[in-house]
Amino acid sequence: MSSIAGEAGEDEEAYEYQIRALRTIPSDEASGDEARKLSIEALKVALVSPTHFDFEDLTSLDSVQALRNSDSSEFFELLEIFTSQNLEDYESFKSEHSSFISENSLDDGALTRKMRLLTLASIAASTGQTRSLPYSTIASSLSIPAEDVEMWVIDVIRAGLVEGKLSQLNQTFLIHRSTYRVFGDSQWREVAGRLDMWRSSLLGVLKVIQQEKENVVLQKERELREAESKVNGTSQNYRRAAQQSQREPIDVGLD
Repeated sequence: MSSIAGEAGEDEEAYEYQIRALRTIPSDEASGDEARKLSIEALKVALVSPTHFDFEDLTSLDSVQALRNSDSSEFFELLEIFTSQNLEDYESFKSEHSSFISENSLDDGALTRKMRLLTLASIAASTGQTRSLPYSTIASSLSIPAEDVEMWVIDVIRAGLVEGKLSQLNQTFLIHRSTYRVFGDSQWREVAGRLDMWRSSLLGVLKVIQQEKENVVLQKERELREAESKVNGTSQNYRRAAQQSQREPIDVGLD
């Protein structure tokens, strides 16, 4: 099914069938030649795909994990770099395995581009509560000229890895949402910290709302007392006027 989908140009569907095929391989056959071959094929497709950024579907497979201790361990090392590491690590990998990329018909341009996007997603996720990333940090991390920073930020937003807006005045990228490439203890701690911050903010808002409600109630009570006072004052004036009119003699016009 994967081959047929691939021949029809349905690359995403072909990849999905590759993953399904790998999931059918028993654990005791995960290190076999057929499993190794299928795993490498799927891994290569995922690495060069311009839309595939989450590699958990691969790392969760026994056959892919088996590559770690095989004669194809470089593939697993490369997968780990794209799963959780940065552009600098990819460049180091290429230095250590100078011919690996070309010998395995991998597109270095496509891999480098994806690695830059993933690196930008990682540093955006690591900004913590500041949620602000200077242009200079982006340029340094991605090994790009400063004038190309905005282009790469736009690309990472288009890829769905980060949401935010550029501040040309302050030369910063203001981050609204970022995607974690891996989610472990440190990420849970960061989430806990943000939840505590939001909880404190909400408690502050709730306190302000409660105070405003109390102020509204007090204001209404004052207005009611003032209205009652005015009504009582008008009634008293009316009674005094009525009493005064009763005491005054009435001239009926008789001689």
